[in-house]
Amino acid sequence: MQDVKFQEGRHPPPILNLELLSISPTHTYGHMIMGKADDHQKLGEGGGDGYAQDGSVDLKGKPVLRSKTGRWRACSFIVGYEVFERMAYYGIASNLVVYLTKKLHEGTVTSSNNVTNWAGTVWMTPILGAYIADAYLGRYWTFIIASAIYLLGMSLLTLAVSVPQLRPPSCGPGIKEEECDKHASSLQIGIFYCALYIIAMGTGGTKPNISTMGADQFDDFEPKERTQKLSFFNWWMFSIFFGALVSNTFLIYLQDTMGFALGYGLPTLGLAVSILLFVLGTPFYRHKVPSGSPLTRMAQVLVAALRKWNVEVPNEPKELHELSLEDYSSSGTFRIDHSSSLRFLDKAAVKIDSSSPWIVCPVSQVEQTKQMVKMLPVLIVTFIPSTMVAQVSTLFIKQGATLDRSMGPHFEIPPACLTAFVTIFMLISIVLYDRYFVPFIRKYTGNPRGITLLQRMGIGFVLHIIIMVIACSVDKKRLSVAHENNIFQKNQTIPLTIFILLPQFALMGVADTFVEVAKIEFFYDQAPEGMKSLGTAYFTTSLGIGNFLSSFLLKTVERITKNGHRGWILDNLNISHVDYYYAFLAILNSINFLFFLLVAKLFKYNADVSESNRDLSLESFPMKASSMDAPEEQIPSQ
Repeated sequence: MQDVKFQEGRHPPPILNLELLSISPTHTYGHMIMGKADDHQKLGEGGGDGYAQDGSVDLKGKPVLRSKTGRWRACSFIVGYEVFERMAYYGIASNLVVYLTKKLHEGTVTSSNNVTNWAGTVWMTPILGAYIADAYLGRYWTFIIASAIYLLGMSLLTLAVSVPQLRPPSCGPGIKEEECDKHASSLQIGIFYCALYIIAMGTGGTKPNISTMGADQFDDFEPKERTQKLSFFNWWMFSIFFGALVSNTFLIYLQDTMGFALGYGLPTLGLAVSILLFVLGTPFYRHKVPSGSPLTRMAQVLVAALRKWNVEVPNEPKELHELSLEDYSSSGTFRIDHSSSLRFLDKAAVKIDSSSPWIVCPVSQVEQTKQMVKMLPVLIVTFIPSTMVAQVSTLFIKQGATLDRSMGPHFEIPPACLTAFVTIFMLISIVLYDRYFVPFIRKYTGNPRGITLLQRMGIGFVLHIIIMVIACSVDKKRLSVAHENNIFQKNQTIPLTIFILLPQFALMGVADTFVEVAKIEFFYDQAPEGMKSLGTAYFTTSLGIGNFLSSFLLKTVERITKNGHRGWILDNLNISHVDYYYAFLAILNSINFLFFLLVAKLFKYNADVSESNRDLSLESFPMKASSMDAPEEQIPSQ
């Protein structure tokens, strides 16, 4: 029998030996089933057509065959969903600041902060969605229910901008919307924001689960699928930005020229199509069984460690409390070896005369908590860089609205369409990165990803600093042209092409290739089994707090710098000093980068995949121990 692959420190149940299966023919990985002997043989051999070895099941809880489920066939439905869903989301988010300014007559700071507060909520609610998925419903059903809520919010939003009784009043033809003195009623504003936050609740259940479910379609125990999984997050982000490209060009143009009723109606229809597309792929999906609340398990470890803070941890890890392999086999979960990091938490596993899970926790549970806790410093140093994402949909667009947007005698580009250049350069750079940079640099580093995830993230952080310096310089140029032409009124257009903003939008797309792809892959990859959705929620939390932090910084800077009719950020950008604000963000990101270097230096990656551990082999496969003498090379997860 060939060696059986599994994650280092994560022990699969001892059921992969055919002779053991002949003794207990119903005992398979995490479930009790009867199967054909040749299927079990393929499972034991790690063959490409056997049962998935990572605990994947179908919707009925039965083990799945690799040949009929998962891989890119299943992912095609998931990626297809994401393309249409991103069209819907960015069809609203990218031009929202324009709607709030023109239709609801909100000022620079108010409209920008309402956008970032909503976006922050959109990115924070996945914590709840991940909790429900991991603890109770599983990713599939959590996603289905949340999608229905999402569609409800989109439908209500479309009605809020379409139905005459619900949409803001118009002053009629010939009067600019910015100069209209008719304002929306409290009811109309309330319905509009209610729809936005229903959407935020719906995305809370879809965001952490759809990407995680996509990654779940690849079995880490099968070498070919493990290799395919390395490229999954790159192409996942590609699908996101492809959907965004359509919304940032076609949909935004419709909203600016033909109205928001059609501009929001089409994304709503697109979302309905995307949900249908996802449901059609149901027979091909691999699922992971909910393993209980990860937050509760983490809380139990922390409480147990604190309650035994004065208890001495034994030098020998075998003296700590741990469940048997059979216990993990019956629940379809992994056992994780003891590690030397965060030794204080080992107190939770010290044996005492108690069976309470809030007093004594098994080593694997402690190690799961360690893996989530040690990612917190990385999460924290991503907050300030995440404020950069917020600038694209707020101040960058506000700048564009003050510039000359003409492209020929009869066409004006909507300012929010510049976000398309973020998408375009993201698409180009991600393909170049995946197809050329990674294979080239892999020859020198030996890392399957080319460079480590934190190195990739760090490159993006440097780009963020460069972007803010460029944005500062461009705004200085914008203000100088305004002063030269005596342009000081709020709605006057500065005779400077809007494409002077192109470098900061384009570089933001390149930065996303490094930062956002690395973040989502890092938090998923380094999270333990059973907490993958929570790991993905770390990624969304980074963006959520980044948006809230952007609101806080913008409001604080406005209050501190405002002096009568002067200030850094005013409703009239033609007399503001947004360039000072961008310089402030550049300095803030530079300081944060120094902290990031320290965190990255101290961080230790989990091992990803290795060959079988000899001690476990002797315990699990006593009849075939002689075949376990030649473990292959270990692949670090970086």
